[in-house]
Amino acid sequence: MATASQWIQGARPRTLPNAVAPVVAGVGAALHGSSWDDFSWWKVVLALAVSMSLIIGVNFANDYSDGVRGTDDERVGPLRLVGSGLASPGSVKAAAFICFGIGAVCGLVLAIATAWWLVLIGAVCIAGAWFYTGGKRPYGYAGWGEVAVFTFFGLVAVLGTQFVTTGRIDWVGLACAVGVGAVSSAVLVVNNLRDIPTDAESGKITLAVRLGDARTRLLFAALLATPLVMSLVLAIATPWALVGLIAAPLLWQAYTPVRTGAQGPGLIPSIGSTGKAMLGWAVVTAVALALG
Repeated sequence: MATASQWIQGARPRTLPNAVAPVVAGVGAALHGSSWDDFSWWKVVLALAVSMSLIIGVNFANDYSDGVRGTDDERVGPLRLVGSGLASPGSVKAAAFICFGIGAVCGLVLAIATAWWLVLIGAVCIAGAWFYTGGKRPYGYAGWGEVAVFTFFGLVAVLGTQFVTTGRIDWVGLACAVGVGAVSSAVLVVNNLRDIPTDAESGKITLAVRLGDARTRLLFAALLATPLVMSLVLAIATPWALVGLIAAPLLWQAYTPVRTGAQGPGLIPSIGSTGKAMLGWAVVTAVALALG
């Protein structure tokens, strides 16, 4: 039986910045040019609950699906509950769907209070979370994982937060979404870079497996540079957005293991550092937009 601590590890708390950063960036985009009196803070709380429940749910879903397929048998990364035999596949699958259910309820409340068509987007998000590694033909095994992360934890999460809190989306929100989505995708890129040997052997053809080691490292660098470019773009809206450039040292720290050729477990620190850099950029950019 897995302990509470092991269940927490299985939820992969290092990925939580991927859920928090887009909501923070969306709040900043929403507050830019808006009245604080018209801002719906309770909707921010629900948006954060949706984002966090989905990412924890997808982590448990991946644990379950990869575990039953045998993909995690030789895993070198963080603890997996099913692959390690610490928890039954059924219990991990149930945990995933409990998280999806929490996200669905919170999303339904947002849809009722904002726009009915958000229910459709929420359904697509949950389906995307499950079929990433679940089902007969998981798209994560075909190299589409990074596109999904950019879409769901970049475009949808940031612009969705901006929309439910203010009733609008604009180019400022889009720039924030591109910046956050790129770094969120970078987390998956470095994770898959680490797992190229085992994924290729198990038939999990991720984007990293398709590109190979050298080109995956270049892709990672390009994704990390994207939020800095977005800071320059957002300076059109307010010069204060240039404060986002202070995230450069954090992004460089995340890039260092990849740049120096680290392999396997040596790449694990880069996963956490990338998440911290993303959250840092989102926070300072959101503050700049809110005050600008």
